[in-house]
Amino acid sequence: MNCGVRSGAYGMFNPGVRRGIESGHGQRGFTLIEIVISSAIMALILVSGYACLNAAVSSRKTIEPRLEVFQNARVAMSLMTADLRAACPLSKDYDFLGMHRMLGEVQADNLDFATHNYTPRRPREGDFCQTSFFLEKSPESTLYTLWRRRNPRIGLDPLAGGSREEIATGLVGLKFEYSDGYEWYDSWGDIEGRGKLQSSRRERYNVDGMPEAVRITLFFDPDPRPVKNQLDGSEPAKTAKAPPLVFQTVARLNLSALPRRNATQSTDFGTAPTGNSATPGNPNQGGSQ
Repeated sequence: MNCGVRSGAYGMFNPGVRRGIESGHGQRGFTLIEIVISSAIMALILVSGYACLNAAVSSRKTIEPRLEVFQNARVAMSLMTADLRAACPLSKDYDFLGMHRMLGEVQADNLDFATHNYTPRRPREGDFCQTSFFLEKSPESTLYTLWRRRNPRIGLDPLAGGSREEIATGLVGLKFEYSDGYEWYDSWGDIEGRGKLQSSRRERYNVDGMPEAVRITLFFDPDPRPVKNQLDGSEPAKTAKAPPLVFQTVARLNLSALPRRNATQSTDFGTAPTGNSATPGNPNQGGSQ
């Protein structure tokens, strides 16, 4: 104990040891201002990193549903275009029917025709298939679903029968336009069965026959996936309604000119040539002088 006290006392009163202690305490360190500035810079870096990460996550949440929408639109337009390119007359009463329809505030047009774009799968089937495209409201949300009806067997009612399949979901509108080669019409065919009015002097080319082309416009919700509440699992109402994503294409009917061409040829064959027929009273045909 005495040795420890003496050594401590010797260190306190020895000038060399005292100078070493003072020199150790005199080394320069971080000041309070430097620590505050370093903490602020570090906080700024962390906040910037979090903002970048949050922006990346938000962009991913925005892009993922739109990629799904793009895929649905591409598949739907591919199927509809393939059927329309091989379209043919539906029946003896209806060649091609396109109806302008509204479901509330949503445009949901109907399209009925026949197509040769079908591979027989069962007995008594051919490559002739009655086809329809229409919208129906989805029971799970406020959006609509695009359906296709196909009947490969010739039925008594060309507008019914067959089976239907889901083409795309998440739609908010469907529009068809029909061209006769000169103008575009919102509807096509004698839907009501009245035909052209006899008192009308205007030519209505969209009453019978088949159109030259069909313009398809699909309206999709940019975010069709419902977001449910974590507490009760219900679907909240969307406050800010984003504008729909619009996809449009034109399908040309390759077989639409065949009925007109056959009718023209039959008309030409049924008319007698008049180029060499004699006209009464014409002196060049050897009449009486």
